[in-house]
Amino acid sequence: MKLPVLALPFALAAAFAQAPDNLVVEGVPAAPPTLQREVGRYLEFRTAAFQSWHPQRREMLITTRFADTAQLHSVKAPGGARRQLSFLNEPVNGGSYEPKDGGYIVFAQDNGGGEFFQLYRLDPDGRVTLLTDGKSRNMGARWAKSGRQLAYTSTRRTGKDTDLYLMNPTEPKSDRLVAPMKGGGWSVLDWSDDESRLLVAEYVSINESHLHVLELKSGQLTPLTPAGEKGVAWAGAKFSPDGKAVFTTTDKDSEFRRLVRLEIDSGKLAVLTPALNWDVEAFELSPDGRTLAFSANEDGASGLHLFDLATNAEKPAPKLPLGVLTGLEWHRNGRDLGFSLSHANSPADAYSLDVTTGELTRWTESETGGLDAAKFRAPALIRTKSFDGLTVSAFVYRPDPATFPGKRPVIINIHGGPESQSRPIFQARNNYYLDELGVALVVPNVRGSAGYGKTFLTLDNGFKREDSVKDIGAIIDWVKAQPEFDGARIAVTGGSYGGYMTLAALTHYSDRLKCGVDVVGISNFVTFLENTQDYRRDLRRVEYGDERDAAMRAHLEQISPTTNVKRIGVPLFVVQGKNDPRVPVTEAEQMVKAVRGNGGTCWYLMAKDEGHGFQKKKNADFQFLSMIQFWQQHLLAEKVN
Repeated sequence: MKLPVLALPFALAAAFAQAPDNLVVEGVPAAPPTLQREVGRYLEFRTAAFQSWHPQRREMLITTRFADTAQLHSVKAPGGARRQLSFLNEPVNGGSYEPKDGGYIVFAQDNGGGEFFQLYRLDPDGRVTLLTDGKSRNMGARWAKSGRQLAYTSTRRTGKDTDLYLMNPTEPKSDRLVAPMKGGGWSVLDWSDDESRLLVAEYVSINESHLHVLELKSGQLTPLTPAGEKGVAWAGAKFSPDGKAVFTTTDKDSEFRRLVRLEIDSGKLAVLTPALNWDVEAFELSPDGRTLAFSANEDGASGLHLFDLATNAEKPAPKLPLGVLTGLEWHRNGRDLGFSLSHANSPADAYSLDVTTGELTRWTESETGGLDAAKFRAPALIRTKSFDGLTVSAFVYRPDPATFPGKRPVIINIHGGPESQSRPIFQARNNYYLDELGVALVVPNVRGSAGYGKTFLTLDNGFKREDSVKDIGAIIDWVKAQPEFDGARIAVTGGSYGGYMTLAALTHYSDRLKCGVDVVGISNFVTFLENTQDYRRDLRRVEYGDERDAAMRAHLEQISPTTNVKRIGVPLFVVQGKNDPRVPVTEAEQMVKAVRGNGGTCWYLMAKDEGHGFQKKKNADFQFLSMIQFWQQHLLAEKVN
């Protein structure tokens, strides 16, 4: 039995009577009040992301949204009230307490989704102080253990190189450049205990990265990993308590990223997780230096592990629900481990693990608009063979067959990245498709996805780009072969690189698809590479190919959706943020123009105050209501009962 429909708040209904001034809306009909009321519950979910422990008290800093944007809140105890600390118009992109006594918070924030993040200090009286230049992109702030220094990267010198800077946040004028770097892939990983050295990473691609030690007094940068080493990734690193080694993860001599100890002087490598055939995706060293807590990506779901460095063996850890864990951090007490956890039946919420008792405690319980989250549909993992025999997989969310008998329409939702991964997280608004429209969701991981080994990651690189599109063809074949699905009603959608995959799938499989929704997607690889922000252009060339090479340029033009737009024979909906630094708004504009110029149906929604996806609630709500109408008109023809 369906839950009763609750009335949408009057203010929200009024807001959608006509498009807000910040939105450009073309071809999208106004949402009728009946739809607004029906969907209202699915727009009112929240999430809570664990950000930091208070260093002196057992209290959490989280981000959550009570109005239009996510802001900083404190939680003093499990289940306690979420007390709002920041009150800003733009979303807060994480933050942390000063690590000595927690006297203030440093957080990051951009403007209008442009991702040119600035660092700010939030004092106990609510005063906010800008710490960086207000113009460049500033990322990855890392505290020294004393709390007197903060290291981070900034593009302010050249606009594309991520140089290393230091400051004392209580004295913004102390900000200084300590190491000019070349390239946009540098980040700060850790401080030595004596605050004389930084552990830094150089990211070239998801398959190649390097570790270095920076001596702050001399400015000397010493490689920890072999210079020029290709096809090996190193991710995350921490100094050992004695400063003679680092703990890190690497896929050196392995398909997967394993947890290792690397001796600084000798380069000797000891693998700590030799039997784990999955990626270690995050780890943290306990304050006493005795335990490594780490999460592993186990077929898309997170497993939590505790490794005893004295015995070189794992200790018991709780089995988590089939979901995804992020944001590991130890409390200074060495007993509590904090993190966020999301799964099909729960939005992301803040948790802690007592490592002495094994007790898992939920600190926040985010609202789901009055809907019973326990009744949301959990996914099944399926695998199928692609055109060349390669196994690809997908998480499949099926509507309740008792409520929706008969063959169900399907939306294939493709992840971005491309080096990302579809994982069994909370489906948020998408639960409306399952529970109200009876539409199944198929969320694939095609070649090039993370989580399945470094060889799998490279199978869509350069001239092999369209092999991943063929994998979507295999997923369509699988859907059509399932007796519970309606093979004549299949749609495709995705964001960022998933937007490109949506457009590419429409050029290849329009005869097998009903329609598609492209969100901030690449429409032409050459114009994308020429116009994406300077700091990320070379990083993207490694993945997609270098458009300055004549042969590669010709190939990229050949496979681009704008080149093949005449092969799109079904309706398209394009969604874009004007301030997107990754996929510029011109990618959307030229695709819309090309489809319409070819006589096709193309809806267009653009937000002037958003970037790479909509973060502000009012914009995200408008987008979702518009997407429902698109699916109703072009996938369902009429609402499924």
